[in-house]
Amino acid sequence: MFKNYLKIAWRNLGKNKGYTFVNIAGLGIAFACSILIFLFCFFQLSFDNFHADGDRIFQPYLNFSTKEGIKKSGGMSFPFTPNLKAEYPEVEKAARIINLAGVVRYKDKVYESFVNGTDEDLLDIFTFPLITGSKSAALNGLSNIIITEATAKKIFVTEDPMDKTIQVQIDHQWQNFIVTGVLKDYPENSSIRFESFVRIENAPGYASLQNNWSAYNHYAYLKLKPSVTASAFQNKAQPFFEKYFKTTAEDAKKEGVAPDKNGHYTSLGLLPLTQIHFATDILGDSAAKALIYTMMSIALVILLIASFNFINLSIALSITRAKEMGVRKSLGAQKKQVFYQLFGESFLVFFMGWLIGIIAAAVLLIQAATIFKINLSLAFIFQTQIITLQLAGFFFITLLAGGYPAWSVSRFNAVEILKGKISLKRPGILRNTIIITQFTIACLLICCTIIVVQQTAYLRKIPLGFNKEQIISIPVTNEDNGNQVLQKFRQALANHTGIVSVTGSDINIGKGLDNRTSRATIGFEYNGKNVSTDWLRVDFDYLKTLDIPLLAGRDFSRLYSTDAAEAVIINQSMADAMGEKNAVGKFLWPDSSRPKLQVIGVIPDFHLYSLKNKMAPVTLNIFQQSNLNYIFVKVLPQNMESSMNLIKDLYKDIAPNSVFKASFMDLNVDKWFTEDQMVGKVIGVSSFVAILLSCMGLFAIAWLIIQQRTKEIRVRKVLGAGISSVLLLLSKDYLKLVLVAIIIASIGAWFLMNAWLKTFPYKINIEWWVFALMAILAITIAVLTVGYQSIRAALMNPVKSLRSE
Repeated sequence: MFKNYLKIAWRNLGKNKGYTFVNIAGLGIAFACSILIFLFCFFQLSFDNFHADGDRIFQPYLNFSTKEGIKKSGGMSFPFTPNLKAEYPEVEKAARIINLAGVVRYKDKVYESFVNGTDEDLLDIFTFPLITGSKSAALNGLSNIIITEATAKKIFVTEDPMDKTIQVQIDHQWQNFIVTGVLKDYPENSSIRFESFVRIENAPGYASLQNNWSAYNHYAYLKLKPSVTASAFQNKAQPFFEKYFKTTAEDAKKEGVAPDKNGHYTSLGLLPLTQIHFATDILGDSAAKALIYTMMSIALVILLIASFNFINLSIALSITRAKEMGVRKSLGAQKKQVFYQLFGESFLVFFMGWLIGIIAAAVLLIQAATIFKINLSLAFIFQTQIITLQLAGFFFITLLAGGYPAWSVSRFNAVEILKGKISLKRPGILRNTIIITQFTIACLLICCTIIVVQQTAYLRKIPLGFNKEQIISIPVTNEDNGNQVLQKFRQALANHTGIVSVTGSDINIGKGLDNRTSRATIGFEYNGKNVSTDWLRVDFDYLKTLDIPLLAGRDFSRLYSTDAAEAVIINQSMADAMGEKNAVGKFLWPDSSRPKLQVIGVIPDFHLYSLKNKMAPVTLNIFQQSNLNYIFVKVLPQNMESSMNLIKDLYKDIAPNSVFKASFMDLNVDKWFTEDQMVGKVIGVSSFVAILLSCMGLFAIAWLIIQQRTKEIRVRKVLGAGISSVLLLLSKDYLKLVLVAIIIASIGAWFLMNAWLKTFPYKINIEWWVFALMAILAITIAVLTVGYQSIRAALMNPVKSLRSE
């Protein structure tokens, strides 16, 4: 019986080639797009789910009440975590993680490798298994170091790394460490990324900072005991804040800051491990969970449109097969047998569409991974979990979208069918609803695409406050002294006509080839009020290199010996935070152990970080004891390529053991817009796919309906109807549905995109012409899709049709 169903199904699909092609092609495209999008979403949502006891692991963060509202900070001070663990037995394990170094040395050969400082509890909190070594002894000494398997292969190649001595450069000093363990490489879906760990006590200045509660320079992680809930512990830890953050609360009261809803000025927050990857409000540079759910919705919508096409076409085609079903029933076929036959055809169509989708997704996986900015291999698509989810989704969609038409047709009454009383000449409520839904989704995505492109273009046009053009950004590794590297570059480039200026900074603007981002913020009291500012170490000619003008005062100058230790330049936001209209000459005292700092100049606000952040107070200094991490070289526009080659050759001489990773600042700044560009690409491609599928469905529906109304059209033509009246007759119903879809989509797009735009501090206003353009595109596409079939029907000779009736 099954073989017979399959044979009949295959024969019927071959008989209706147009119907079969539209359905299989549409489903193949929909499955391919959805699989790729779901792979990305599954990868993002799987972050950090491989740790044992993950439900008990949290990242603590601090809640501060400010005039602008509650400010969340994931940065911790050195004494916070040890004291919290010591005073609260609810904390089973606790560990801090801080970046310490970027280079190691073995047998006089230097390797670029990032070294983190941490606590002994690290391996008891996270599931980072040791390949060799003992968990209890791996980090029990200050001179111990554990490295990943990849780092071991890079440094030791085929040697056994255990008990070998390697050197790590920390604060420009080489220190010896003994390898006491080799860790298995972390998986791609780990928020915590590392190459090696040493004890955090090796951090520069640890001895002087271990009791300093105001220096926030690292992240921490807690593992609570099994019986302890996060909310209960947060409440229980409040006395801890009243004890150690008393001064912070008192300062907030003086400034008239309102406490939180519980009456606290500072409090503890606990971020679950699986949410760390999405904590943009706490950690800043993280994935946006709203984006993941938006993309999942788009994938479901694409599948929905393809499924709607199938339902619509199946029901529309059922009238041409009504007599076949009637005859089968009259010969004794039961309702379930008719259902199985029709569902078998549906299953075959969906299976072929799914198979094509899988193949297309596998072929396009590398390109999709590039768009999504993630590392996905072909093996990922064939993981057991992924295959299980795909099969579950396939059977679910097939059962719903394929089962409904089969169930609907199997219910036809055999007597009425044979009497010719079954007719689909008038559009049904279901078909109209499906067409409206399809075009609503397509129109909604068109609007979203236009607005996303507009917003991204608007952000690109916003004045940054500096000139990003013709500037080469050169990362300096921890092995090299940035101050010395800068001086060597200045001396070597002094007489080159293609070089405009050379300067340095501890923070890059944009994201360079080293993929490092950092931010230093300090808070202190000024005239009885708390001020917070980004702290930026620069060097002479910084303003000149970036073309930042002065609003008041002067630039740093070599003519003033005190500039290198006792002078700062602030931006306008910092002057406003200080409450000074004329800030030049005022003194700041952020560190009571050092001299007061005099403001020598005020500059306009400029975007030091992504445009998703408002411009904040910034303080520039040239303190020589602080290191420079980046060298900026401004070159003439006509010599950019030759200047880059010149700098590359110089870098080999100045830092022979370091990898040259220079890039142009304008390209680095462009990476600020990477996520928005990805959203635009995904929505743009989804819009195209949605429109394509909707048009395919509308085209096939129009063709089937015109086939069923052929006799009516011929009679009208014989009675004198012209081509225009036939066109209007066949098109008006569809255009009405498209107009309804346009109205619904316009309202939906306005609300959705306004909510999205609210996440930006700098945003566009949605203009009326966006909806007008969408309406014109939708109507044009619908007219072309339906019009082609209508014109063909209107131009055919009515005599031939009527003769055959």
